[in-house]
Amino acid sequence: MIENVMLLLKGTLSGRDINELIAQCHPLGMFKESTMRSIPTFESTPRGYQDLYQTVLVDTPVGPYFAQFLQESSDRSEVSNVLEEVEIEIIKSSLIKYWIEDFAKFVDSLGGETAVIMGDLLKVRADTNAINITLNSFGTPLNEPAMRASDRKRLYPAVGHLYPAGTSMLADVGDEDELGRVLELFPMYSSIWNVHAAGSDGKSIDDAFYERDVQMLELAFEGQMHYASFYAYVKLKEQEIRNLVWISECILQQQKEEIHKFVPVFSFNAPWRAGSNKHSRR
Repeated sequence: MIENVMLLLKGTLSGRDINELIAQCHPLGMFKESTMRSIPTFESTPRGYQDLYQTVLVDTPVGPYFAQFLQESSDRSEVSNVLEEVEIEIIKSSLIKYWIEDFAKFVDSLGGETAVIMGDLLKVRADTNAINITLNSFGTPLNEPAMRASDRKRLYPAVGHLYPAGTSMLADVGDEDELGRVLELFPMYSSIWNVHAAGSDGKSIDDAFYERDVQMLELAFEGQMHYASFYAYVKLKEQEIRNLVWISECILQQQKEEIHKFVPVFSFNAPWRAGSNKHSRR
């Protein structure tokens, strides 16, 4: 739902047709059609967002997160002057932050195996968001010294393996070299950063994150009597869709030698199983 709201707002800024935007919305996050069509009618201003919440989003599942964003924005003594496109991304990152924190709190209240397995998946999701927010902020107003410890730090979820020590260090990062030095302190992320820094085999940091996610999501099925397997099933299906899109694009662009560069799901050829398979064949 958060992705859909942001897609409609951002698409409106660029003048895209509402029917085209609705067709691109995620089916699991659809609102009533009347709600979907009313979202782009509001102005991309603080007052416009307030009206959007009070008129449309207040009774939707994303309403509480939007209310948190508006409250936090009104509490600021200074309002940052950023481009509208950047502001949209700030809103999106803020809503996702509130959702992750709320989801983690709910999962923890369930206790048992669900709290352990699902809690770890959400911690990694929170860390991934914090790293991507930092990396994507380079070259934008969010990386200005005055905004790093204020606006950018606010976007980091208050959960995760990096929180609080790691996220505090991320708030002071000003370029990729500094980001790399921070992640070197966390073994579970240093290897992912090394993939990004080396650029080997055409892999991006997103590819490394996807590989790590698939490995963890597969392992979620090893436990018993918990709800994390349902979340893992949906997320692995999303990865399969990404794989199909990648393969289709490679064929359309006649880049068949690149087809193999997708993240396999439950595959004996997965990078994290390659070593164990060699030993088992011996």
